[in-house]
Amino acid sequence: MSKKKAAAPAVKAHQYSVLQAPVITEKSTAASEHGKVVFKIAPTATKADVKAAVEAIFAVEVVKVNTAVTKGKKKVFRGRAGQRSDVKKAIVTLKEGQSIDFAAGVK
Repeated sequence: MSKKKAAAPAVKAHQYSVLQAPVITEKSTAASEHGKVVFKIAPTATKADVKAAVEAIFAVEVVKVNTAVTKGKKKVFRGRAGQRSDVKKAIVTLKEGQSIDFAAGVK
């Protein structure tokens, strides 16, 4: 008996709001060589939400998800004190041999 390949899960509308943008930096590009992809995500998103969204939207298998919250810096602009927004990021580890090409766009 042969193993059937699991069909990609259906994309739900809220999954597009979980992943806000890919993070394209020198550090994230270096991580992509090791099968990792970095996304800016919604502040309320959980690791399970991120895993489900990436698997559904990009049709890849996720091995692990790490999250980090970068606190916003206090800045002064035109003599007025302000603060940048906090940013939550997800570092997604993909199954060996799989990748996500951001230049191709979302299906």
